[in-house]
Amino acid sequence: MFFGANIAEGFRDPGFGTAVEWDVPLLEGYDHEFLPALASGEITSVRPLNWGIGRRLKQGAFDVLWVHGYTRLASLSGILAAKRLGLKVMVRDEANGGAPRRSVARAGARRLFYAALTRMADAFLAIGTLNREYYRRLGIAADRIFSVPYAVDNAFFRERAIYAGRRREELRRELGLTAGRAVILFSGKLVPRKGPMLLAEAYQQLSRDGRSEPEPYLLFAGDGELRGAIEKMAADLGWRSMRVLGFRNQTALPAFYDLCDVFVMPSVVEPWGLVVNEAMNAGRAVIVSDLAGCSPDLVRDGVNGFIFKAGDVADLSRVLRATLTDPQRRTEMGLRSLEIIARWSFEEDVRGLRAALDI
Repeated sequence: MFFGANIAEGFRDPGFGTAVEWDVPLLEGYDHEFLPALASGEITSVRPLNWGIGRRLKQGAFDVLWVHGYTRLASLSGILAAKRLGLKVMVRDEANGGAPRRSVARAGARRLFYAALTRMADAFLAIGTLNREYYRRLGIAADRIFSVPYAVDNAFFRERAIYAGRRREELRRELGLTAGRAVILFSGKLVPRKGPMLLAEAYQQLSRDGRSEPEPYLLFAGDGELRGAIEKMAADLGWRSMRVLGFRNQTALPAFYDLCDVFVMPSVVEPWGLVVNEAMNAGRAVIVSDLAGCSPDLVRDGVNGFIFKAGDVADLSRVLRATLTDPQRRTEMGLRSLEIIARWSFEEDVRGLRAALDI
């Protein structure tokens, strides 16, 4: 059962600035139901406002309510309804404490909120190390926190990346990329918190003299409010090596992960960053900021990629050079990415869920 917005059939994503219709089935393989909602439209803390959750929980043979996020009004109403009916509540959220510092009053209010949430929730499902540490700082007991990592369908991305590898040079020709030149890839929304302009500026520093194109290409697979600024920068420099490819759907992305030599996620605010999981399944070196939620779990600095200081153009440029100047090391990093991501999968999710259900 779902309460929230039904985005499986398509929606307008304000970050990408475009209508999105997923090209993979999101609801196949299990029974599902969407509760009716009022005030639908853009998703906020109060929209959509679902109704009937208490009655539906009472009618069904439910044992557990699993809530993804807890700041929306619909989620909180679901938790309250479940506790009235004596159902177990499991909470999963992305919070990791990486948000800007709050005032003393807001921090105190947050602690009171979590104190109440702790009494209502039976288990907290940690998506990674930083998320677990955040729960612990809030006073949640370690034996009530279970590892249910943020994972992607590894088989989906790995199999499609292998298939894409057979036509890699064909894709190069379609994009007009010169053979032999390395490719840096960004995939995501072109919005400030994702740091695409930071990457563009770091890429400029790869130029030998500040005027000539850097040797590698820089490709942005995404769309959003900063697209125009990136394209203007490339045009002003006269560089065709820096390009925005526009939004790419799930089935198209593995070909771009396979095409690239290094994947970069330069976010200044990033609860996790599932695109890193996806790129690692293509066996690629990855570069992420130290504010990325996935950094302590998926990136071994200097082993399968690099972690740089968020917002630091010079530091990002440094690790880009370190990755791009040694092809053999870059290949070894990609192999290590495959090894690491193989142990961060749905299998670990299932084990964590079973442990949480047993409490």
